[in-house]
Formats: sequence, structure tokens, C-alpha cells
Amino acid sequence: MAAHYNVLFLCTGNSARSIMAEAILNHKGRGGFTAYSAGSHPSGVPRPEAVQQIESAGISTAGLRSKSWDEFAVPGAPHMNFVFTVCDNAANEPCPYWPGQPMTAHWGIPDPATVQGSSVEIARAFRDAFTVLDRRIRLFLSLPLATLQQLAIQKEIEKIGKS
Repeated sequence: MAAHYNVLFLCTGNSARSIMAEAILNHKGRGGFTAYSAGSHPSGVPRPEAVQQIESAGISTAGLRSKSWDEFAVPGAPHMNFVFTVCDNAANEPCPYWPGQPMTAHWGIPDPATVQGSSVEIARAFRDAFTVLDRRIRLFLSLPLATLQQLAIQKEIEKIGKS
């Protein structure tokens, strides 16, 4: 495997879970990873609750934006090593062709944007999603990618999505 890895997180709206995952991995994987996020039907703006959660963790929100996954399926787009779906809808949609055949896995997380209730309950849903993403990304970062065989990596990233 490469010494530097590009990772794309996908979700339908690209406004909460995938945005948080992008921010977490860019913060924790500095030097070895560049994370991106996108959606099949992007909302156009990150959810304020997701931005708040990222900022409360001391992570920069600079450059975060809701964008279409089509940006990553065109000539000249960054070559992806890994593509993770973080919502069930995106996992079940036909994805574009990703140049280079990146490894893929589904890391489904309940959508905090659908939570109804008080501001405290909504904030908790975003915090819970952030916590699960953070844990999965820490597990991913702990994998010895440079020394594992491709099949072993595939099994490990799929296992992370079930944790």
C-alpha cells in the first residue's frame, strides 16, 4: 500500500456524518491521510449541528462544504485508496466508477439529522454519531496498512464498520 492514502466518505446529503468523518480523519491522520466527503444528493451546506460538534472537539471546519460525489469521479480528481459509506442510503445507491478501484466498506451510522426532539436530544444524536465515527477512524488509523495484504485490509475495514 501507499505511504499516503486518500479516503472518501459518502452519504446521501453530505451534510452531517460524512462531513464529520472528513474533519476527524483530516485532523487525526495528518501526513498519512487526506479525507474527503461527498454525497449523491448533497444538501449544499453542512448541518450547523455537525459543524458545532466538530468545533467542540477542537477540529478545524475550514474548507468543509457539501458536495456531489461526481466531483470525485472525473478525470483529474484525487485517486482514492478507500471509500466508506456512512449511511445506508448511499450504501444501496449505484456509485460512480472510482478510478483506481479503491477498497470500500460500509460504516453505517444512524442519521442524527433525522432526530426529532429538543435541542438537547438533537445535540446528543450528533455527539453520538461523532463518537462512533471517531472510534472507527481511530481503529482504521491503527491498522498497519503498509504491511497488511489487500484482502486482510478489506476484512479489517469491513469489521470496523460493524463495531
